Amino acid sequence: METQTQAVKSISQRFMNVRDLTMKLVQPLETEDFIIQSHPDVSPPKWHLAHTTWFFERFVLKEYFENYREFHPTYDFLFNSYYESVGPFQPRHQRGVLSRPSIQDIFQYRSFIDNYIVDLLEQHEESKSEQTDKIHSLIEIGMQHEQQHQELILMDVKYNFFVNPLHPVYKESQSTSSLKREPSFHIYDGGLVEIGHNGDGFAFDNESPNHKVWLEPFKLADQPVTNGEYLEFIEAGGYQKPYYWLSDGWNTVKKNDWQAPLYWSKDDDGEWSIFTLAGKKKLDPNEPVVHVSFYEADAFSRWRGKRLPTEAEWEHATRDLEIKGNTMDTGNYHPAASNQAAGSKMFGDVWEWTASAYSPYPGSKPLEGALGEYNAKFMCNQMVLRGGSCATPQEHIRNTYRNFFPADKRWQFSGFRLAEDAL
Repeated sequence: METQTQAVKSISQRFMNVRDLTMKLVQPLETEDFIIQSHPDVSPPKWHLAHTTWFFERFVLKEYFENYREFHPTYDFLFNSYYESVGPFQPRHQRGVLSRPSIQDIFQYRSFIDNYIVDLLEQHEESKSEQTDKIHSLIEIGMQHEQQHQELILMDVKYNFFVNPLHPVYKESQSTSSLKREPSFHIYDGGLVEIGHNGDGFAFDNESPNHKVWLEPFKLADQPVTNGEYLEFIEAGGYQKPYYWLSDGWNTVKKNDWQAPLYWSKDDDGEWSIFTLAGKKKLDPNEPVVHVSFYEADAFSRWRGKRLPTEAEWEHATRDLEIKGNTMDTGNYHPAASNQAAGSKMFGDVWEWTASAYSPYPGSKPLEGALGEYNAKFMCNQMVLRGGSCATPQEHIRNTYRNFFPADKRWQFSGFRLAEDAL
């Protein structure tokens, strides 16, 4: 049985592992790369490094470290993201104007906070109190929060490099084999099922409570839609035919002149390429399509005479599956073609759009205080994605995890799989 001291050391080691991984992710960057913000949705890598650090300072150290003195008085304004109850903050679209503090200042900030967090954990090494439990809980949330930003760093660096005419390479790709496999559909009986987190281990507040939902029998594809399949939609004029699209989706297509997924380009010979974190490469028809919006996923599904799964269907289908796949841990940072002969490929590669709007579960209760703003206040005009991606740390993924984005966003590693009724 794990002792209190072992538990604290375990948290301390995990904390440092998460923090070290973030620093490893930014090692390939040049100094100039740290401050670029090429789109209002994209944050500079320097800001991610500082904000994840601010989270620990603001919610842990300022609350629980006796006589703590903050690293810098302006950081509470510069690196708060959206916590209105904490105070004012730098507008999101202006994060890229911060040439100062320097990246070296932020490295020092991270080291300063890391030392204090480890010190705080050591102070509570032998303690069994409500305060110790609260500190451990907040540090756990902070680690999970930083893992989210690790994926955001890769997303944002990719977009920043894409809009650069030089198309810089973040990391050379690993060679992978590509095997074409036709998708098959698994039938699920449905009925009265349970979804939501059951209380074992960490989960965000939006994953609870565990509750019952009724599902009609349904079919679910055993792999995400591929580039080759999506290319058929493009060649069939999918982006020119409004009857496949939701009204808002069609307006978005026209407004932005979408002709293909984000990062796709077509050369003079009619060959398609895709930009990746390893630079530009020839489009592999067997890889999962990625960087599509909910609108595009929905339109393709209608074109194929199918639909997107609900998040309850998706979660029910994964309840007995092992969480493994092409995640951040592989170091590929790009979706991989399925090389398995059969079986569902449900985790990793791409976050999968569902047909479900992001809303609270019955009986859902946000966290108390400022952290109640973490998830709950975004439960409007967003759609749920499931499964994790090639840029998600594997230990961060759960089958109950509810990611969410507005329907028009494409810079996240998002794809989809098809579903249909089985009646």
